[in-house]
Amino acid sequence: MEEQAQASRQKDPASLPVPDILPIMPLHGFVFFPGMGFPLQIGSTSAMQLVDHAMSGDRMIGLVLCHKKQASVTEEITSKDLHRVGVVGYIHNVTKFDEGYYQVLVSGVHKLAVTEYTQELPWIEGRITKLPMVFDEDNNEMQALLLNLRNQFKKLGKLMEMPEEILATLDAITDPYHIAYLVASQLNLKVEEEQEILEIIEINLLLHRVARELNKRLETVAMSNKLQEDIKKEIDGKQREFFLRQQMEAIRKELGEESDGKAELTELRKKAEAAGLSEEAQKAVNKELARLERISPSSPEHSVARNYVDWILDLPWNKTTEDTLDLDKAEHDLDNEHYGLGQVKKRILEFLAVRKLKNDIQGPILCLAGPPGVGKTSLGQSIAKTMGRKFIRMALGGLRDEAEIRGHRRTYIGALPGRIIQSLKRADSKNPVVLLDEIDKLGSDFRGDPSSALLEVLDPEQNSTFRDHYLDMEFDLSKILFIATANMLDTIPGPLRDRMEVVELSSYTENEKVDIARRYLLPKQLQEHALTPDNLEMGDAALLELIRSYTREAGVRNLERELASVCRGVAANIVRGNKEKIVVTPESLHDYLGVIHYFPEVKARNWGAGLATGLAWTPVGGKILFIETSKMKGKGGLSLTGKLGDVMKESAAAALTYLRSHATALNIDEDVFSQIDLHVHVPEGATPKDGPSAGVAMVSALYSVISGKPLRRDVAMTGEITLRGDVLPVGGINEKVLAALRAGIKELILPPQNEQDVLEMPEKVRAEAVFRYPHTIEEALEFVLDKQAEQ
Repeated sequence: MEEQAQASRQKDPASLPVPDILPIMPLHGFVFFPGMGFPLQIGSTSAMQLVDHAMSGDRMIGLVLCHKKQASVTEEITSKDLHRVGVVGYIHNVTKFDEGYYQVLVSGVHKLAVTEYTQELPWIEGRITKLPMVFDEDNNEMQALLLNLRNQFKKLGKLMEMPEEILATLDAITDPYHIAYLVASQLNLKVEEEQEILEIIEINLLLHRVARELNKRLETVAMSNKLQEDIKKEIDGKQREFFLRQQMEAIRKELGEESDGKAELTELRKKAEAAGLSEEAQKAVNKELARLERISPSSPEHSVARNYVDWILDLPWNKTTEDTLDLDKAEHDLDNEHYGLGQVKKRILEFLAVRKLKNDIQGPILCLAGPPGVGKTSLGQSIAKTMGRKFIRMALGGLRDEAEIRGHRRTYIGALPGRIIQSLKRADSKNPVVLLDEIDKLGSDFRGDPSSALLEVLDPEQNSTFRDHYLDMEFDLSKILFIATANMLDTIPGPLRDRMEVVELSSYTENEKVDIARRYLLPKQLQEHALTPDNLEMGDAALLELIRSYTREAGVRNLERELASVCRGVAANIVRGNKEKIVVTPESLHDYLGVIHYFPEVKARNWGAGLATGLAWTPVGGKILFIETSKMKGKGGLSLTGKLGDVMKESAAAALTYLRSHATALNIDEDVFSQIDLHVHVPEGATPKDGPSAGVAMVSALYSVISGKPLRRDVAMTGEITLRGDVLPVGGINEKVLAALRAGIKELILPPQNEQDVLEMPEKVRAEAVFRYPHTIEEALEFVLDKQAEQ
């Protein structure tokens, strides 16, 4: 059977029998003609199933135009949306890509008519009949039409500078139907017109119709070429006039004559009338133009006044870009460019929805807060692209001068407007997206406090009357969509933070990083290093090993750098003559990246009383934190080591005080505290540690060492405490949970108020762990004590 199938594939597809019932593939935006052949890229599930079905049989499918425009990429197409006339296609080859789509090489064999559609799911099928494509070679009219068609098409080819291959193909074809279809496919016709041509049966009528369309195209191209020549002559004339004027100006300077400035002032007045200035701005411009008439051009005041007028006239007083308010397109664009970030995307789509209902809504000020490398800046660019607005990025890191925001007064030499006004001039639009990057790194000194200057800029109730010191007039900033980014919210002054809506971006999980690397980062690095998937392949296991052993970050910035190192190593192998495809495995990663940089976090091996597993947040994600305690004979002293900050020292002191004050309830001999000294140590002493989240772990560790009861090694905990034993909420829950899961810990102790943070985490992450929410320390100890060890 295999030999017969192979023999049939080697035959001319046109000579193969066509079944009565064929699977039908809908075509969008173009018509397939008999005799044509080119690759189709398909990505829908039903289309890929159809191709697999055809490849297992006779490789024949029906190619029929869909007359309905899809509202979205997910909308299903039914047989009611299809035309009745199409083409029988023969599949020569199918290439399957890891990204989830097929590239199918198809050629048109016969013309078909669908008499009835017999199936809708999982793909469309129809009963078909072959439409005749017969002709009489002795038909003189047909021969004359063919000769005219060939000659006219060659004229069009010369005018449009078509590739020689197309003209050579035309000369090689003898079938009049195929000649007509080849010419029609090169005329840039509307898809409805191409479908009408396909449905014509009689050869003379077909040649007449194509000849008419060809003559129309010839007239259009000839007229376009003539217009192009006229424009070129006009431009050449203007350039000549420009050079003559430049020569005339040079001659005047040589003669010592001053140029007449009246024409320049007239131009400025015309520009001011067309700029749509506010009343205050128009008065200021008129006043400065009156001064310019009296000031000599050689005076320093002339350039100062002229610069001031130019700044006013160059601002977009009434120029705006139209917002793109298609929510489906916006959601599709955001999903294509950013993985995950569900809450952020939801907030952006909500803004667009409200904007569509109410055009004059004041722009909200969003603050994207999260660790480095999670995509805050690139997300701002995507928002601007999605909305169809201009994008301006203002880097605020280290900014200390208030004048950078409000501008310098004109009394200073070299004064300029502030960066907000400068950004509007660059954007040439009154409603751009302005990204205030790293707003948490603003500084302040004797030159002023930039964060205070931003209070007016970011207040929707005040920024409509923003007054720059240089312009000294009001300018409306309310149309601007401000987006701020920050790594930490604690360093942002309270009043400034109050004016922004904070949207937090959490760390990426390992699975998310693998998907991002496979979908975005690796293809990008392959392209930048002139590589293809045929040169380098990295599976999910290798990507996961790279993430765990060579990066430790919340985002994917270092991950992209390490992928670039792998690509450079592969490129070096290719240059040395190794042309074979390289498959990078977890074991071969060290060949490109060297020794392992980070060892994965694991549960503590040596376990006993006095050891607790805490959870900590860091700027590059979460990590587990072991708290070790020891007791010795003494007089009630407490020692703290491990480079702890003030907050963690207070947590340790509060934990000891709670145990002493609740000794009876916890079955602890009160006299023991005066007979021993306690030592609390947090390993990795060179690393500073601080933060209000170690209280529960401190109490658990101290109780364990005093009572001699060990804690469970498969439980991690976080939360702060009060002297009364209440468990208080903490931050960074997402990062801490991910750190525990990386270390193989599946049970976590969290404050009750943080349960909402857990519910917002991905379902896949929540399913991997058990969460306990004790309200008091007594409840927490019930969860963390190792009952089996006590027995």
